[in-house]
Amino acid sequence: MKFVETKLKAVVLVEPEVFEDPRGYFLETYHAGRYAEGGIAGPFVQDNFSHSVRSTLRGLHYQLKHAQGKLVMALEGRIFDVAVDIRKGSPTFGQWVGVELSGENKRQLYIPPGFAHGFCVLSDTAAVLYKCTDVYAPQDERGIVWNDPAIAITWPVAAPLLSRKDQAYPRLADMDRDLPVY
Repeated sequence: MKFVETKLKAVVLVEPEVFEDPRGYFLETYHAGRYAEGGIAGPFVQDNFSHSVRSTLRGLHYQLKHAQGKLVMALEGRIFDVAVDIRKGSPTFGQWVGVELSGENKRQLYIPPGFAHGFCVLSDTAAVLYKCTDVYAPQDERGIVWNDPAIAITWPVAAPLLSRKDQAYPRLADMDRDLPVY
């Protein structure tokens, strides 16, 4: 298993060891001790699953007081998964990293607390599973508009399918009092 540091040092790409033979394949999707050694300590307290169609874009989401670290993987299909550093005072504040996760590459992305998260679907459909380090608290939910020009994420979809909530989120510059501190 490889733990690869991204340009945002706290965001970790996980490349699991996959054991394949004519019957199929096997891999560990989580092992507390190994992941802690790789910089992903947990504990994880909630698992979430989403199924989405092509061009769906979910995000950019975060929680303030109940900040969630997320370990994300695509079980089927392909997604472009994004983490944005929104920690006031961080040297990488406002910067983002994006990676392709798929049922084929079996990679995972760890997005720590203090980062906004989003993804878009590149295949006909995608099944996404993610583990969270804190429970969902609806009153604590926050978001940043997906196309904030100050962040300038290069999304690989021209016309994303968005929820009304995701369309209405403010820009990062308008969220100063609702951002975590580094």
